[in-house]
Amino acid sequence: MSQPKPAQGGMNISRVIWAIAVVLAIFFFDQLTKYLVLQEDVFNAMACLERSGPCGKIELSSVMDLSMVWNRGFSFGMAQSEGLARWGLVIMQFSVSMLFLVWLFKARYRTTAVALSMVIGGALGNVVDRIRFGAVVDFFDFSGPWFGVEFPLPGALSSVESIFTPAYLLDGRLGLGFPYVFNIADAGITIGAILLLVDQFLLKRHDSDAG
Repeated sequence: MSQPKPAQGGMNISRVIWAIAVVLAIFFFDQLTKYLVLQEDVFNAMACLERSGPCGKIELSSVMDLSMVWNRGFSFGMAQSEGLARWGLVIMQFSVSMLFLVWLFKARYRTTAVALSMVIGGALGNVVDRIRFGAVVDFFDFSGPWFGVEFPLPGALSSVESIFTPAYLLDGRLGLGFPYVFNIADAGITIGAILLLVDQFLLKRHDSDAG
């Protein structure tokens, strides 16, 4: 005699509980690491925020450094905003987080739930920064050049360097590295968004995955 299939609709309490735990974990570690960065004098964080002094940096390796950057825009520096626009970003990011939270409560699949929880945790971490400081604390720097690897840019492509490099550092060469400084929240948002796209458009669904 075949067993009845589990109900496909409704809230799965255990899945929601661990998904909320992922939200809290990302939020906690994001805020903890930002707190540690702000407490480290070498980064000169508050003077840098007020533009009264330079941001600091700790060189760790040929691949990764810790570089204090205040991001007044979205993740990875997009859409820099100050004044009233800052609060517009706060409202938008918080609203999206709440919409995703509603979606999380209704999610049928584990992959959907974990993707949403990563985006929510990261978004809330950055919203807190924006409310407190008007900008987000970024510090993971993989901009390289990794292991000293650089590529000369021909004249036609020289403008590409200015997208990722401050004007005073332009030298006609592009290093092999990730061009943006980021934080744990950004990583959570990015990984969660990619996983959500894969989840929604690429994964084949099975009833067993809805548990």
